[in-house]
Amino acid sequence: MKNKQMNMREEAARCLLCENAPCSRACGKGDVARAIRAVRFGNEAIARQWLEGCDDSDLEKAEQACIHYDRPIRIHEMVNQLPEAKQADLPSLAIDFCGIPCENPFFLASSSICTNYEMVARAFDAGWAGVFYKTICLDDINEVSPRFDVVHREGDKGDFTALRNMEQLSENPAEVDFDILSRLKKDYPNKIVVASIMGSTEEQWIELAKMAEAAGVDAVELNFSCPQMRLTGMGSDVGQDPELVTFYTAYVKHAVSIPVIPKMTPNITLMSNPAMGAFFAGADAISAINTIKSVTMDERAEVSGQWTVSGLSGRAVKPIALRFILEMAKNPVMNNLKLSGIGGIETWQDALEFIQLGCSNLQVCTAVMQYGYRIIDDLKLGLQHYMSSRGITKLSTLVGERLSSFVTPNDLDRDTVVFPIFDSEKCIGCGRCFVSCMDGGHQAITFGDDRKPHLVGSKCVGCHLCRLVCPTGAIGVSKRVPKRKVK
Repeated sequence: MKNKQMNMREEAARCLLCENAPCSRACGKGDVARAIRAVRFGNEAIARQWLEGCDDSDLEKAEQACIHYDRPIRIHEMVNQLPEAKQADLPSLAIDFCGIPCENPFFLASSSICTNYEMVARAFDAGWAGVFYKTICLDDINEVSPRFDVVHREGDKGDFTALRNMEQLSENPAEVDFDILSRLKKDYPNKIVVASIMGSTEEQWIELAKMAEAAGVDAVELNFSCPQMRLTGMGSDVGQDPELVTFYTAYVKHAVSIPVIPKMTPNITLMSNPAMGAFFAGADAISAINTIKSVTMDERAEVSGQWTVSGLSGRAVKPIALRFILEMAKNPVMNNLKLSGIGGIETWQDALEFIQLGCSNLQVCTAVMQYGYRIIDDLKLGLQHYMSSRGITKLSTLVGERLSSFVTPNDLDRDTVVFPIFDSEKCIGCGRCFVSCMDGGHQAITFGDDRKPHLVGSKCVGCHLCRLVCPTGAIGVSKRVPKRKVK
């Protein structure tokens, strides 16, 4: 069997993304680790720019220096497959959010990634436009240990599809946190500082909001959605009650003059109900989503022999987050309400999806926990190159551009079909498509001694399960054609 071309994205996903990477140090002439990271986060089209001047011997040295628990990354082979770096005039990512000019749409989400001055300062220096600081409250917070667990495929190490966290709110006294936010705004006047707050009474919400405004922050986020608060009347208990959302939002709006941004819980059937309550109370924007209530049962995540329900985040929740964003963006009652999207944003393509569904601001958390603040480079570059490829000069042009393509299930085209087509050059003969079609589809694929799949057109309904399970991308799509009429 002839050699098959390596899948660059899969190989880059094996990279451990080392700090002070030995491969780059060994190469000397280029930043090999940066190029691999570009591929990992969807920027293979521009990855070669970090390898200018590198020859084969440099790449071989880099590969020999690669540290890995399994086998070194095939750096030389990967680089040989990279396209020539595309040169482009990169547009600005500046965008307005709630009347606040932002240098780009990327903010740190309120969480463990932004709990003190030094962390946020490093993120700002790296290129993040703003921060939703970890939620401040007036209660004593005493966290558990351990407080994280992950969902991943068996055998995966250091990478996961979802993160479950049992964290609550900032452990600092409120005065300490507001002093931090004041210093951040003073030292980084062009960055956007948002105070996330949570109270349990009308008086607490008002007090915290006034403290935030006095600290000089740009806006205040109302956390109506934390899924693991131990006290009733706080967190997602509020977000599930449209009346409380309305009242608390109105209290804060009347107390301060800065923008007010309620944060919605996904632990509800219709997010539009509490979101409309916030809208009618004068909210300037909505943040969504917070984490999803969940259970994991890894023995290493127990706390003194006990477990609890807590919040799930990470790339696995992105489709759910997009669904809630779509629900609010398509709600005619909340026309033109600004949206801040949260949930599984890891690559610039993820960010683009939230923007195209109506978000003019984006919050990132779990990806930073895995890969660090440095991912901002690829988030920004990828989005800029995409805009340049389409001739778009303003990011706001992309906001909500895909909304009109979403319809109800009854409005979908049910009179045509798209059949799969097989690429024999890419097919390696594993038979996965056959197995899935036989046991989970419509028995429309045969698989013989030649180890090649063959479509049985009379049985195929165009569900495309085969295409989704193919490990090599050997199954594509044909032109859409009218369905055969059943006699």
